[in-house]
Amino acid sequence: MMDRLREGVNSIAVKIILGLIILSFVFAGVGSYIVGGAGNTAAKVGNVEIGRGEFEQAYQNERNRMQSQLGDYFSNLLADPAYVESFRKSVLDRMINDLLLEQHAESLGLRVSDAQVRTMIVEMPQFLADGKFDQDIYQASLRRAGFSPESFAEYLRRDLVRNQLLTAIQASDFSLPTEVEAQAKLLTQTREVETLTLPLADFAAKVELTEEDINDYYKQNAERYTRPEQAKVAYIELSAQQLKDSITVSDEQAKQYYQEHMDKYSSEEQRRVSHILVEGDDQAKAQSILDELNGGADFAILAEEKSDDFGSASEGGSLGWIEREVMDPTFEEAAFALKNVGDVTGLVKSDFGYHIIKLDELKSSVAKPYTEVAAEIKQELKDQQAIDQYYELQSELEKIAFEYPDSLDDAAEAIGAKIVTTDFISQLDAPELLKAPAVMQAILSPEVKEDGLNSEVIEVAPEHVIVVRVEDLRDETVLPLEEVRDQVTTTLAKVKGEQNAIELADKLVASLKDGSSELLTENGLAFGESESLDRSSPMADVIFAMPKPKQGEVEYAQAKQMNGDIAVVRLAKVSEEFDSQFNTQIGTQLTQMNAQQDLSGLISILRKTTDIEYFVVTQ
Repeated sequence: MMDRLREGVNSIAVKIILGLIILSFVFAGVGSYIVGGAGNTAAKVGNVEIGRGEFEQAYQNERNRMQSQLGDYFSNLLADPAYVESFRKSVLDRMINDLLLEQHAESLGLRVSDAQVRTMIVEMPQFLADGKFDQDIYQASLRRAGFSPESFAEYLRRDLVRNQLLTAIQASDFSLPTEVEAQAKLLTQTREVETLTLPLADFAAKVELTEEDINDYYKQNAERYTRPEQAKVAYIELSAQQLKDSITVSDEQAKQYYQEHMDKYSSEEQRRVSHILVEGDDQAKAQSILDELNGGADFAILAEEKSDDFGSASEGGSLGWIEREVMDPTFEEAAFALKNVGDVTGLVKSDFGYHIIKLDELKSSVAKPYTEVAAEIKQELKDQQAIDQYYELQSELEKIAFEYPDSLDDAAEAIGAKIVTTDFISQLDAPELLKAPAVMQAILSPEVKEDGLNSEVIEVAPEHVIVVRVEDLRDETVLPLEEVRDQVTTTLAKVKGEQNAIELADKLVASLKDGSSELLTENGLAFGESESLDRSSPMADVIFAMPKPKQGEVEYAQAKQMNGDIAVVRLAKVSEEFDSQFNTQIGTQLTQMNAQQDLSGLISILRKTTDIEYFVVTQ
């Protein structure tokens, strides 16, 4: 079938059909992303739109954050389309909630001035160097984050307005002293208990099982002894890292590269410059400042008094050291045209306005000695050769694996790889390499699993691909009783042993509540030493659900310990003494809980009273 397809793909008729299919995708598929629905709108909140691009960026940021925290676990979650849809919707819902809060804050007249935004930017620790605002760090950080100064200022303004509302909500909540005291008593309460343990292993060991018991349990729990569908998988992998390990770079090659790329190992010419900025198109104002400079005025003083660049103005206009291809092209061209320290340009027009630039200091380009960069060069050459080989071999692998789909032999020989064949495996016990969602999806595809063809080349990591094929299949089946008899008997003994332990515990509790200890004596049981337990105890759920004993009396209950053992607990005393040093912390937590409930209630009301439309596809 595949041979006929490859032969027919070159016919004119097939090419026409493929052309029509491609056009249908262009106009129906891709077009739906560009002009379908609400175009570039992800959602509409009242009269304000959330852009599709803004949503996708927020989704990617949150996805990257979760990936860095959860690693492979999160990757496995993303293999589930339903989870991806839910995750994307949660991101969009959070953006909608933020926008609702911003709109509500604006309706209440909450505002943030330009001066507040400037102050916040100048004081942000991300932009400080040696405790002072650094213009270079500020501009570089904004470029990396995809912000312009204007868009970043607007982002901060919106965030500050929203936080004003959140702060107001939190500040309006409080906790009464009686609430704090009551909560403190509950949280710090301790209970004096004695425990009698019924070890599960002892009860399981005493269980006598009949053949009928074993057969019945096996039949009733057949799913526990079902072997999942399994496949014997063969695969070859291609990795740039493996290729690097086989590459050697000589000193001659490294020295030749060093000579040919001397500029790469030389420091850039640097210039320390200052500037005075007049924003917008006010050329007259800029010219008047230039006239003052030409008349002998001090550059630093004028910059501090009249520059619109609030970040550098306080530093006498200093922008620090700059290199080429960092600043605005027009600004950079003028700054690097200055010849001598102290020289000042005329008016320089950029997208930001008019600049007057002064050269404060020069640093010439300096080349590093070969010995300092030899190891770096060799590693770079090794990496580059490996990457070149990798992409060349990847192309060959794609070609051969497709042209000879019934075996991996030809593909393995073409790239010099070894074929690895697993034993029978399922999705649960597959090697980590094969557990990658894309690989597992390929293994389970009809072409690979049922037709026995090679998979496509699958990327499992950057510069790391794999091709898989299914060599043999084994259907899901319930394993014969004789094969799993030991598992069945062990599990059944534990089940019946636990039942017997619970039954005895119930009888003990009942008899002890009646004031009789005969059952304890008959079974040779006794309570352990008294201990004071708080709410961090493993059995806290049971212990703190028991009623407080009356004066001179005790309470009894059955509990299950962390290791599965059954226990009988005797509660003799409840201590409600608490340390008031925790009151402040508890009060703060109660206030925060109240504030969160108020915020959730406000968002719920805003959602009900605002027209919200979803346009973006969340899966």
